Amino acid sequence: MQHDTDSAEPSPPHPAKAAPAIVIDTQVVMDWLVFREARVQLLAAAVTAGAVRWLVAPAMRDEIRHVLSRGVAARYAPDLPFIEAQFDAHAHPAEPPPEQPLAGRMVCRDPDDQKFIDLALASQARWLVSRDKAVLALAKRARARGLAIVTPERWSLD
Repeated sequence: MQHDTDSAEPSPPHPAKAAPAIVIDTQVVMDWLVFREARVQLLAAAVTAGAVRWLVAPAMRDEIRHVLSRGVAARYAPDLPFIEAQFDAHAHPAEPPPEQPLAGRMVCRDPDDQKFIDLALASQARWLVSRDKAVLALAKRARARGLAIVTPERWSLD
């Protein structure tokens, strides 16, 4: 009896290690996708190459849409279809984390930025990239929880 080995399905490849997760606040996303700032190009290249998994909860995408609709960046003539396409192509949708009790929760002075901190911690992201002083003030406490809160200039894949 002859076996047809040519029609046998190949064994599945070993799963690649998932890229580390990153959360990026709105200001840095604007630097990347609207203002095209040179200081965020290393970060942007890592996101677009898939070297990191950019986690985005619905409220984060809504926030950037809101900021753009207010005309904050109007003089830069943001390319809205391009911005949406970048989100579609590179953002990994994440469910907002459940509300945490205040005891033990890392709380940001700016309630608008709490969503970034909560998502980064709940998803065990490796980095939260921000230029916001209220977020950066939590860096030491976050480091103890395994989260590096850094500016775009200090971010590195290493």
